[in-house]
Amino acid sequence: MEKYIIELKNLSKSYNGVKVVNSIDLKIRENEFVTLLGPSGCGKTTTLRMIGGFEDPDEGEILFEGKLLNPVPPYKRNINTVFQRYALFPHMNVFENVAFGLRIKKLPKDEIVERVERMLKMMDLENFGKRHVDSLSGGQQQRVAIARALVNEPKVLLLDEPLGALDLKLRKEMQIELLDMQRSVGITFIYVTHDQEEALTMSDTVVVMNQGHIQQVGTPEDIYNEPNNRFVADFIGESNIIEAIMLEDKKVRFDDHTFDCVDVGFGQNEPVDVVIRPEDLQIVTDPEKGMLQGTVISVVFKGVHYEMLIENEYREYMVHSTLMFPEGSRVGMNVQPVDIHVMKREGHKS
Repeated sequence: MEKYIIELKNLSKSYNGVKVVNSIDLKIRENEFVTLLGPSGCGKTTTLRMIGGFEDPDEGEILFEGKLLNPVPPYKRNINTVFQRYALFPHMNVFENVAFGLRIKKLPKDEIVERVERMLKMMDLENFGKRHVDSLSGGQQQRVAIARALVNEPKVLLLDEPLGALDLKLRKEMQIELLDMQRSVGITFIYVTHDQEEALTMSDTVVVMNQGHIQQVGTPEDIYNEPNNRFVADFIGESNIIEAIMLEDKKVRFDDHTFDCVDVGFGQNEPVDVVIRPEDLQIVTDPEKGMLQGTVISVVFKGVHYEMLIENEYREYMVHSTLMFPEGSRVGMNVQPVDIHVMKREGHKS
């Protein structure tokens, strides 16, 4: 039987009569890296704060290792939090910042020294103990905040957009470091971000939220390749979302062409939405050899690929390709059956 460390059951929270978290259910496994992902105001930080005990739910239950966590105050939960603004104590040096929670617990001095030094070494900060936190870079301050949380040996670490204050290059480096830390300490990370790339890079499981609801839970690959609905497809990466008709199993029609696909279980002639990622459209120079034809109306160089808009009589397609076709070129486009993802049309009852 699978072991869950955190379970959320029918969890809801309102502010001023507006439901910011709306009856969500979620199970989180031990030692899992879970990311709550969504736009601002979707309820992800409120959910994190309820798990940490900083907000009380209006309805529903939070279970920790099968036991009700709702009445337990934050300081008695075996859960620590790293905030976006690291909340380090400016009057203390690095060592004392990391040792703070252990001193509150009144642990023996020798044990405090041993645990703090071990944590500083793990964070690549072993010669920084006597440094003032104000003298550290953003990345170093972030490591101190994580060290302070981990030194208490929580079973769950909550991270609320902890990389938000860093520049892009440092953020990417810290993504890898955080992932390595989580693997090496072997505890559950629950991470909040609005950055899709960050979520896909780091997570075992991504929880996509919007307007207080969970839209989809899955691996990064599932979320990217098999989005549940139009919101997920649009929010995670770039997408071409096309209204289409599912003629029968494995046959879908749009733009006056019938395509082979791999999807089954829809009704005959059912209106559906199709998602095709820009990198999955292959351009061919002879338009007649393409399933679709169009004219290149825009070309932008993105470093590793060109982003082109190709227009036909029905719509514009975004295409990513390492080959560049100049504006005004008439081209064909092909797509493999496995790269056509068919979704239920929202609002349509089959």
